[in-house]
Amino acid sequence: MKTNTLLQIAKDFGSPVYVYDTEMITSQYKRLTAAFSKVKQVKINYAVKALSNISVLKLMKTLGAGLDTVSIQEVKLGLTAGFLPEQIIYTPNGVSLEEIEVAAKLGVQINIDNLSILEQFGTKYPKTPVCIRINPHVMAGGNTNISVGHIDSKFGISIHQIPHIIRIVENTKMNINGIHMHTGSDILDIDVFLYASEILFETAKHFKDLEFIDFGSGFKVPYKKDDIETNIEEFGEKLTKRFNEFCKEYGRELTLAFEPGKFLVSEAGVFLAKVNVVKQTTSTVFAQIDSGFNHLIRPMLYGSQHEIENISNPKGRERFYSVVGYICETDTFANNRRISEITEGDILAFKNAGAYCFSMASNYNSRYRPAEVLWHNNKAHLIRKRETFDDIIKNQIEIDLSK
Repeated sequence: MKTNTLLQIAKDFGSPVYVYDTEMITSQYKRLTAAFSKVKQVKINYAVKALSNISVLKLMKTLGAGLDTVSIQEVKLGLTAGFLPEQIIYTPNGVSLEEIEVAAKLGVQINIDNLSILEQFGTKYPKTPVCIRINPHVMAGGNTNISVGHIDSKFGISIHQIPHIIRIVENTKMNINGIHMHTGSDILDIDVFLYASEILFETAKHFKDLEFIDFGSGFKVPYKKDDIETNIEEFGEKLTKRFNEFCKEYGRELTLAFEPGKFLVSEAGVFLAKVNVVKQTTSTVFAQIDSGFNHLIRPMLYGSQHEIENISNPKGRERFYSVVGYICETDTFANNRRISEITEGDILAFKNAGAYCFSMASNYNSRYRPAEVLWHNNKAHLIRKRETFDDIIKNQIEIDLSK
């Protein structure tokens, strides 16, 4: 999106505001499917947790995607957006058997990641198709906060527990139709991911009636100029060759599934915030914006870097600024970052704000969550209203303390 477009959106819809470009989302989806075009059956299940606005989900449906969900609420969002139950895979972690039963009754694909629930569910519902989430003990992302395949992860069933899985499946006669793994985010080393894939292939050999193998996702996107990213094209070429070989060994064509979130929507999102105050201290110049980690927590939570541009003065002389928020906590978005000269009232654009940004927003300090706008066919569409004070108090119940 052009700078003038973003400035106009900030003017029309106020700030702070999230903006998503459907053209970029579509481009990323086509790039991923093209990388695996030589696999006969490919299924892209968009990870709802990355960005769950129902208009974005409807866009994914038009592209041909399914959904990867992690809660019963995300399942219901998908159904509301028009997805069929069979287009949704449900991969929870640490939830009750009762929640999984609700999802099963809705008809979605169940994915189970622990032995206890596997045995309980298999005993009660042996005919219901179930996918099994494996922990390959491979840390593909390099950061334990975003890598979920390492040995101490709470996610998945250890590859060393495969004999236990087989015992449960044989005893319950349950229907295992898929094998799944997710190693983590920001995967750079393709060979590490391919190594984990071999573990998944070996696991798949233990189950004779599989319909699909789900390789998760975690592809890295660039967060700054000249940043490194996952080479999707090279990865597609190498995994396609190995997957097709495995299908021949297995004796039937299986579906190759992925569940990308960040890869599809991260670069499509921009977060716009207005500078309230430029504050000079003895050693630092702070640009204080009308937002905080209540709207964008990733830099504080994960140490992630979002490129920040002063779109009100894009060609101005660069100076060093620490960009901070208005929350009564440390909410620093950038330390001593070179940004075009900032004055109060300027609009700053945070790049790569499509994934795990609004979806992790909160009402901390009783602040309102921002609006969301979809840029589609060269037009800005409001897809979520900015919250009001009524939204803050609508679920609160006042009691009479005089009694």
